[in-house]
Amino acid sequence: MKVRTFLISLLCIVLSLTLSACTPAPSTINPTHVSTSTATEEKPPAPTAGHLVEMETPWEPTPSPVIVSQHGLWKTFPILPIVSAEAIEVYRRGLTLGNNPHAFSKVGDGEIASHWFLAVFDQEPAFYNLGPYPELANTIETFEGSFHRDSLAAAAGFNTTRILEPLFAMSDVCEVEESPLECELRHHHPSFAIISLGTNQVWTPEIFEAELRKIIEICLDRGVVPILSTKGDNLEGDHRINTIVAKLADAYKVPLWNFWLAIQSLPDQGLQPDGEHLTWAENNFSDPDAMTHAWPVRNLTALKLLATLIAQLESN
Repeated sequence: MKVRTFLISLLCIVLSLTLSACTPAPSTINPTHVSTSTATEEKPPAPTAGHLVEMETPWEPTPSPVIVSQHGLWKTFPILPIVSAEAIEVYRRGLTLGNNPHAFSKVGDGEIASHWFLAVFDQEPAFYNLGPYPELANTIETFEGSFHRDSLAAAAGFNTTRILEPLFAMSDVCEVEESPLECELRHHHPSFAIISLGTNQVWTPEIFEAELRKIIEICLDRGVVPILSTKGDNLEGDHRINTIVAKLADAYKVPLWNFWLAIQSLPDQGLQPDGEHLTWAENNFSDPDAMTHAWPVRNLTALKLLATLIAQLESN
């Protein structure tokens, strides 16, 4: 009996050591920053006093210089782009495919999915003040219905991978194996797609670049003009994401909205203390204090972006 008890104890020790040796080692995969917070959680505190945005010169579109290898060249790009001949051709082809010239789609993460982005312009004018930009009322009328639309390709926590992954598409409205992006373009038939991404992929720039290419190409294939946007933050520390965005805008000859430049003159570059989220104020473009905050500047430049695109397309 003692021998049997000894053998059982020995067997237990051996099995314990074997299982311990088979335990997987800790993961060494680099972390991926995924922000699931939305801009609608709370209003950030007012920024410290600073000078106003100088709005006269930067808003006029000028040709973007050709992308070269120098780091940081994109920082000199204008806020509003010149529409290339290639983009005009995509737009015209889209019209033959049935795209709506008065519709745009939002593609991206929580910053573009937030109802703080443009949604107010589908409400009565009492909810906003265009101030010195009354001509933007025509732009608001032109794109009525797109401002407040909940895009199927934009949500808090979204990145390029999720926008291309059918598992993240809404099953009740999207087809099997259809990505959120493809589903949105099929349902809304936009002529333009405003694409704002990158904050959730600051540690995976290679994946971001490869998948942003796919997003651009899906839009182009469907006759939708993709409008790429630089982001306001620099969580990665070296602006690698904005460099990629600018490079791809040049490579595909599609419009680049240099939003980063639009907020550089704001207090703290328009960012909350976390260095990620934008400072908030009401969309009152005649209020000097409001225009020291990033959200009204973001909405103003987005409206001007749409206005200049339409003006250039009509002139061609």
